[in-house]
Amino acid sequence: MKEKYINLFTDFGFKKAFGEEASKEHLISFLNTLLPEHHQIHELQFCNNEYQGATALDRKAIFDLNCVSATGEYFIVELQKAKQNFFKDRSVFYATFPIQQQAQRGDWDFRLSAVYTIGILDFVFDDEDNAQRDEVIHRVQLKNQHHQVFYDKLTFIYLTLPNFRKTEDQLDSLQDKWFFLFRHLHELDGIPPRLREKVFLSLFEKASIARFQPEERQAYESSLKYYRDLKNVIDTAREEGREEGREEGKEEGQRTLLQNLITLKYGALPEDIVLKLAQADTVQLRRWSERILTADTLAQLFADQ
Repeated sequence: MKEKYINLFTDFGFKKAFGEEASKEHLISFLNTLLPEHHQIHELQFCNNEYQGATALDRKAIFDLNCVSATGEYFIVELQKAKQNFFKDRSVFYATFPIQQQAQRGDWDFRLSAVYTIGILDFVFDDEDNAQRDEVIHRVQLKNQHHQVFYDKLTFIYLTLPNFRKTEDQLDSLQDKWFFLFRHLHELDGIPPRLREKVFLSLFEKASIARFQPEERQAYESSLKYYRDLKNVIDTAREEGREEGREEGKEEGQRTLLQNLITLKYGALPEDIVLKLAQADTVQLRRWSERILTADTLAQLFADQ
């Protein structure tokens, strides 16, 4: 059966539901479930996404909304569909831009407004202990050696949504309902009784594929295809990596994942590149895996060879 509603993990779906002027109320409602009382949003405006990833793969794996509230708080809302090397480094790097934007000419006392990075992730962290790994919300701030918050104006909130497993009957809070829709909106064939609040009725109306103009439907289908292709490549490579890792070690799993990512980004690989990958050691594979996010061509990717 064809899907009735958009998938919110597609670029088109996320922008349609949260990134247009007509859908601001959805974004405000969602963000307010994550924010403390003193930073609740009543109004916001969108900013230019001038800090998005520079390469095609980065832009396809990640979609950002940048906005500022009426009271001056800055928000980077980041939808991330695939795990990246140095993911946390990337988050910190992009969080510095709204901080630098606040600099003023002349006499300035360096007082800053709060900056929030909200990461909506279609994967889970695998570098945390078992007690934290199954959590949905990961809230991060700068702390001192006594585990006290040192600076409360820079906050990272990561949502590992694959960990959200509540069913429709278990949705008690507004936050639960938003998390449920991120995971299951595209699977629904109608509006569940627990999701009949005004803000969700508005969302379902915006998310109805039947209401799209032909060009919107085409844009969504293209966005959905890329999401599925990317997810399939990652999932397949991870599974092959597990199998090959058990049989031949982690190096082969890393090689398989890298080759699939290179093919996804650049197309079919020449024989010399396939040979180069087959002969590479772990250090070279890691170097290329890090560089693929910034290399626009195969020549740039393998520039050290």
